[in-house]
Amino acid sequence: MSKTFHLVISSVGETYFDGKAVSATLPGSDGELTVLANHEPFVTALRTGSITVKLPDDEVKTFKTENGILEFSGNRAVVLL
Repeated sequence: MSKTFHLVISSVGETYFDGKAVSATLPGSDGELTVLANHEPFVTALRTGSITVKLPDDEVKTFKTENGILEFSGNRAVVLL
């Protein structure tokens, strides 16, 4: 199994991140959640907070969000802000 998944974080007209990630921690509507490679498919709303992404080289990137949607399917996560 792959230890990474493809992650896209974007809004209308702008892409903030598009690449491989080891993990992503997001402010879900029911609390903080972390997704890893090969997570079960799901869709959830996001609330105000920060998205923390760990990259394969151990670099960490952080993105602010006021709301959005997360969809995970087929080892690919898409965050629409």
